[in-house]
Order: sequence, then C-alpha cells, then structure tokens
Amino acid sequence: MLILYYYAYKPMKIKCIIIEDEKLAADKLSGFIEKISVLELVSTFKDGISAINFLKSNAVDLIFLDIEMNDFNGIQFLKALQVKPAVIITSAYDKYAITGYEFSVVDYLLKPYTLERFLQSVDKAISLKELKEKARNYELIASQSNEYIFIKSENRIEKIELDDILYIEGMKDYLRIHTKSRKIMTLRSFNGIQQYLPKNNFIRVHNSYLVAINKIENIEHNRIKIGSTLIPISDKYKDSFYNTIKS
Repeated sequence: MLILYYYAYKPMKIKCIIIEDEKLAADKLSGFIEKISVLELVSTFKDGISAINFLKSNAVDLIFLDIEMNDFNGIQFLKALQVKPAVIITSAYDKYAITGYEFSVVDYLLKPYTLERFLQSVDKAISLKELKEKARNYELIASQSNEYIFIKSENRIEKIELDDILYIEGMKDYLRIHTKSRKIMTLRSFNGIQQYLPKNNFIRVHNSYLVAINKIENIEHNRIKIGSTLIPISDKYKDSFYNTIKS
C-alpha cells in the first residue's frame, strides 16, 4: 500500500502502548502496528491501572485504548490520566464515542476495523505530532523593551502588544490569547508563555486562566471581571493572587 511506503520514509518515531483485555484484539492491533515502521510498540497492558503506573515513569506518544474492561474501564482511565499522550479508542461499542471525544481523543476505531481504517487513525496521530513539533520550533520572542511578543499561530507568526492582552485561556493543548480586538490560538503551555510576560502584571488565577492585572475591572465572590467575562479564581491560586494585588 502506498501509505505504508510513505510512512517507511518518515524520520519520525511514535512510541505507543496498547491497553486491551482481549488477547485476540490485542494481537490484531499489535500486528497492524508492526506493519507501520513509524510506530514503535513499547508495551501492551490488560488493564488501565497497570498502564497508568507505567506512564508515571515512561513517556509515550500514542495510546490504543479499549473501553469495556473489567474493574477499571477506558473512560475511567481517561479521567485518571495525568500525562496526555494522543489516544485512539478501540471499542466494539459506539455508545462511548461522544464521551471519548470529550477527552479530545484522536479517533474512535469501531471493532472490527480494517487495516485501512486503522491507517487513517494513525495518520491523524502522526499529523497531530507533526503539528506539535513544528509549533515547538517557533519559540516566543520577547522584545527588549518588553512591549510585545511574537507567537506562532497556525501558519503565521503573530505580533501581540502586551498592553492589548486581557487574559489567556487554557484549552487542553492550546492557549487562546484574548486581546482587545481579537483572539489568537497557539499550541503552547502556560509555563511556556509566562516566561515572556511581565510578572508584575500577568498572573495565573486558575488552571485554565492567566489574567492581566491592569485589565481587571472588579473582583467579587472570587470571580474577576474583565470586560463581559467573569474569570474564576481557584483555591490553588487564590492566596498568591490576593497577595499580589495587595502589594
């Protein structure tokens, strides 16, 4: 197949694991993985608990996850997963599809699936990994005057005036930067962007929010008002936030 020839010459390697309690299903999946040189099968698990323990000290790029397993099912696994590799669900039931996509899974393979359908899922995972690696190659650049930053967004590098930033919203692997006139999506982490923002004006107030202090209009019931948006202050960041605005 042409797609296998294409993958064979891609320099990338994707480390993956299988979580599947049925041996025949695991063997079929393992056989498919062996046909694609870009995939490297690291390990196979019969249950999600063992996989979670493994992932605490081992990094992988992709997980093939069954849903209906004894004691600890695939949905429970997704909820408990701290590190977030790409996930392709493999299930004999379509009733979990909507729930699966709520966890931003790459694809949902309905058993029994063909090699061609499997390859389509793998192609999505490869595209996602390539996108992330390309984004990492474009570092944020802060000016010496600390007035603006350049940031990679889709196929462009955007210049953003720091004084225009109202707040930054976390959206899984992405950040959405809200400014006075536009919203900019970028594949970055909060830690990655905070090093380029003045600490005396930008502060984290929630796992999903970082705000510009000089854009705060009021604070009531642990909620920050910026424009028409109410941003929650979580217990985790509450003390540091209030200490900062008091100083």
